[in-house]
Amino acid sequence: MSASDKNVLIVGGGLAGLACAIRLHEAGARTTIFEQSDDVGGRVRTDLMDGFLLDRGFQVFLDAYPEAGHLLNRQGLDLRAFKPGALIYTPSGMRRVMDVTREPRHFMASVLAPVGSLADKLRVAALKMRLMRVSREDTAAHEDMTTERYLERAGFTPSMIDGFFRSFYGGIFLERDLHTSSRMFEFTFKMFSQGSATLPSAGMGAIPRQLASRLPADTIRLGATVTAIQSGRVTLDSGEQCHGDAVVVATDGSTAAGLLPASAVDAPFWRSVTCLYFAAPRSPLREPIIALNGTGSGLVNNVCVPSDVAPDYAPPGQALVSVSVLGTVNPEGLESRVLSELEAWLGSTVRAWRHLRTYRIERALPKQAPGTGLTGPGFRKEGGVYLCGDHLWSASIEGALISGLRTADAILQPS
Repeated sequence: MSASDKNVLIVGGGLAGLACAIRLHEAGARTTIFEQSDDVGGRVRTDLMDGFLLDRGFQVFLDAYPEAGHLLNRQGLDLRAFKPGALIYTPSGMRRVMDVTREPRHFMASVLAPVGSLADKLRVAALKMRLMRVSREDTAAHEDMTTERYLERAGFTPSMIDGFFRSFYGGIFLERDLHTSSRMFEFTFKMFSQGSATLPSAGMGAIPRQLASRLPADTIRLGATVTAIQSGRVTLDSGEQCHGDAVVVATDGSTAAGLLPASAVDAPFWRSVTCLYFAAPRSPLREPIIALNGTGSGLVNNVCVPSDVAPDYAPPGQALVSVSVLGTVNPEGLESRVLSELEAWLGSTVRAWRHLRTYRIERALPKQAPGTGLTGPGFRKEGGVYLCGDHLWSASIEGALISGLRTADAILQPS
């Protein structure tokens, strides 16, 4: 059967499902995406509220992602970059630690910051140089361990691990214990070294919207809840049955586990996060940078002002503040507790902030323990049904896109 004769049913309109559909469409296959919610994007969505753009959880797009760079029109996303480094809140106040190869004017401030030792900062530079020469395939072949153990073996002191890596990678991995795979650490560290953390000017939701715009208008069926899946057939909650030559399950891993036989997929463990948004009369940071909790205590892991990075995140004359708390904590009095904590970071300016919305995201990121990710085909085929998503490659935007594209390539193989 040629590609133009194939009719593929895709369950899930997140990044993996959209990438799969694009590859299939460009090869001439017919595709239909069944998306349960009211828009595409899965976990990458942006809401508009009172003129503010609220991403569903603080997220960034790493512009060095290779596969995403090929698939997306980065210029069309109007990517705006964070500064390469961070402000670290320490017991002695806010301190700056920057990538001095790109921000040399902050050399002395970074060297003198009481976050790790001078030797630690030299080790960061050495690690950057080493990983810049390592391919993705080489990374996948490296011995895998927890990121914490990896950093210890690299010689980093507890001061550097606790004061910088736990908060910086806590915001990426959504866990401060650094139990995530060291392969994932190497991959993301290289991406940060090669490029920048960015935000699309219209919010993170612009990424799936751009992907969806490359598909025929009748490809995506929103509000379509799939209740049963068999080889070549999906059943909707309305009772409608749709038939195709292949079925792709591109939902998150837990949803897939509920739709498929127990032997087909194990529901992943999830990292959760609580993201609070505030409107402020002015930015407390006044620059496109992230502020991290280097004290090892407190609720807040990181703070940033997305409107400092991409001005369209806030209406004129206001600033949007994003605060991330790891896990889904007790909501009672959370906003006031967070503001009280941040007053020590940023001063009395926080008293003028207005709470906009809090997102409690139970399924924010699939846990990626040592021994998982960056290996294998990036998808599964179980009884005529294909399974793809970031839980099958790497817990990242890049991982979701790779999984979707590889699934499409497998379907397009001559039968």
